[in-house]
Amino acid sequence: MNVLGIETSCDETAFSIVKDGKEILGEVLSSSLKYHKKYGGIIPEIASRMHLEVEVALFKELLKKTKLNYKDIDLVAVTCGPGLLGSLLVGVSFAKAIAYALNKPLVGVNHLHAHLYPVFFNHNLDFPFIGLVVSGGHTNLFYVRDFLNLELLGKSLDDACGEVLDKIARILDLGYPGGPFIERMAKKGNPKSLSFSPIKTKAPLDFSFSGIKTAVVYYLKKRGFLSGLKRIPLSLKYDLCASFQEVIFNSLIEKSFLACRLKKVNRLVIGGGVACNQYLREKFLSSSLKEKIKVYFSPLQHCQDNASMVAGLGYGLFKKGKSDSFDLEVFTD
Repeated sequence: MNVLGIETSCDETAFSIVKDGKEILGEVLSSSLKYHKKYGGIIPEIASRMHLEVEVALFKELLKKTKLNYKDIDLVAVTCGPGLLGSLLVGVSFAKAIAYALNKPLVGVNHLHAHLYPVFFNHNLDFPFIGLVVSGGHTNLFYVRDFLNLELLGKSLDDACGEVLDKIARILDLGYPGGPFIERMAKKGNPKSLSFSPIKTKAPLDFSFSGIKTAVVYYLKKRGFLSGLKRIPLSLKYDLCASFQEVIFNSLIEKSFLACRLKKVNRLVIGGGVACNQYLREKFLSSSLKEKIKVYFSPLQHCQDNASMVAGLGYGLFKKGKSDSFDLEVFTD
């Protein structure tokens, strides 16, 4: 079964065709990130407009790349949430049009759940497992019995992990998106040079990162660095990034392994854009040896939003009996 996947939840327009949930026949992507950088964040109106401008050309490019015909598509899977309202509507409307024109079934996909799917491209993974989705907009822990039966165990109560990395990078004048800049700066810093305490949450599997961000702001203000009169020394930026990153990643690791212990499973799947961070991967893998938990990361090329994960999960959901009508609606959170 050839599944067309469509992903437009944020700033990237992505199409993919995946065969039987395993074999990626082709994928194409267009990002509007360059139009958002000067604003230090995603502008929803720009994102949705760019989806509209490129989606038809991208779809044609995908068919040419895979040497497939319209009639070779057996199922259309599309992200219906969460994400930006306008962006989601563009993708879902296009998916409905394709499915209607070809008389093919349609499946709406939760793209947070889809972030846990790319490990299945390389592994035959048994259920259940704990899934951690750590991205710019979300930090969620799931107990995954199967992809039709996910239990939300914990989530970010304020800023998501990727979001707070962006905000700190903006404060330090590093650039956008902030995660890659902070990762590079942290390599030159001492993670133990500055002490930032993790924020405790009432529910043990929830996350809270905004307090750590505030602590960084107060640290800099106290030393007169945010007044515009003093520049933050480069060495201090290195140490701030390393220390800030360390406490956030430790929180992710502690709560993820706690979820594994509470649910008595020894498999942890990690996806989302922040999972590209090599230091995070190394810390999880080294800690997993002590915990005797097997950790699976999404392949680097499929950590960010992509259509292959949507097509793959769409196939799995369809085989389980899920399909949607043309009344399929989008949801933002």
